[in-house]
Amino acid sequence: MNFLTQPWPWYIAGPLIGLMVPALLLTGNKTFGISSTLRHICAACIPTSSEFFKYDWRGHSWNLFFAFGIIMGGFFAGVLLQNPNPVQLNEAAVASMNQYGIKEYSGLMPQEFFNWHALLTLRGFILIVVGGFMVGFGTRYAGGCTSGHSIMGISNLQWPSLIATCCFFIGGLLMTWFVLPYIMHL
Repeated sequence: MNFLTQPWPWYIAGPLIGLMVPALLLTGNKTFGISSTLRHICAACIPTSSEFFKYDWRGHSWNLFFAFGIIMGGFFAGVLLQNPNPVQLNEAAVASMNQYGIKEYSGLMPQEFFNWHALLTLRGFILIVVGGFMVGFGTRYAGGCTSGHSIMGISNLQWPSLIATCCFFIGGLLMTWFVLPYIMHL
């Protein structure tokens, strides 16, 4: 049981994630990705005349169970398999976050951002609401999320997935080094 409460090294976690691709392809030619799940939920629950939601969502119902399993797995891992020891963060990362005034952590989440009070500040609104909108817009614009493009698309040698993944990384680097420092000083 102790093995489950510790972080897994990359050489175990990486191949397990990578093995999802052939497993999904062999079990019915399914593709891995989470961003389409919200579309399936909306198509199933919201009666609308929008062409975007008029498709056979029942054929993708396995994706809903997959997403539910991710949520339940995260819940059980957080409640039942929680590591009682404090998370060990890299000293350079801690020093960098301290420069921005982030000093209190709960697990891997800075308490300065992940609370209701932070949502009512300009910095919190930009990071939580505007950032969430941009992630959702980018996912829709790119035709999929990072997991779908980077794990499934590139392994299937899809050119659009390679372009999307490169853009994800470039956007992340630009945000981290050029935009985030200004937001953090608000």
